[in-house]
Amino acid sequence: MAANNNQEQQNQLVGHKDLAHKSLLQSDALYQYILETSVFPREHESLKELRQMTEKHPRNLMATPADEGQFLRMLLKLINAKNTIEIGVYTGYSLLSTALALPNDGKILALDVNREYYDLGLPIIQKAGVEHKIDFREGPALPLLDELVKDEKNKGSYDFVFVDADKDNYLNYHKRVIELVKVGGLIGYDNTLWGGSVVAPPDAPLKDYIIHFRGFILELNKYLANDSRIEICQLPVGDGITLCRRII
Repeated sequence: MAANNNQEQQNQLVGHKDLAHKSLLQSDALYQYILETSVFPREHESLKELRQMTEKHPRNLMATPADEGQFLRMLLKLINAKNTIEIGVYTGYSLLSTALALPNDGKILALDVNREYYDLGLPIIQKAGVEHKIDFREGPALPLLDELVKDEKNKGSYDFVFVDADKDNYLNYHKRVIELVKVGGLIGYDNTLWGGSVVAPPDAPLKDYIIHFRGFILELNKYLANDSRIEICQLPVGDGITLCRRII
């Protein structure tokens, strides 16, 4: 019996190291409790359908976890967001979460290099009745952001920006979206604890993609902490999310 218990404990640890559910909580059971008690019972049917569809996709680790989607919806309602940008869409769980939280005349400029993934979730988004809020643009985000910044009327016109894309460009995104979000508006950067690797020793047995992008996440975190234009709050939700409130 003791051997079985030890094996179960080892299986739980492997689950966390594998980041299967993208949570930094140290207990699978505790994370499951949160999901089953306060997340899944309130999850919109279309979000549930999109989440379950995405779980079957080979790159499902890219998806926004349900508890983070719930957090984003609450946050957007609290700040009365109406005009937003999302950089990195994948199949659209965070995008749909945002669209459901915005008022009927709200707008999301959604940027991603791969429309194929977005098209997987699009029928579900359409069924939810919120496609009209979404302006999807395929291609690299930086050139489009540069175009937006060139037009003075775009500066300070967005309530919220959510970034969950190529980690090596996070700092480049910040230098642009800080001009687009209004004073008092928010920017959210996903994965800023990067699977806990931000405090991992140099010889830690990390996956190649974790190692590759770790330096960029560390650079971003240091930059945000010293950016006088924003107030920040780093939260251990999902894989870590840093909220930046523009103050000047």
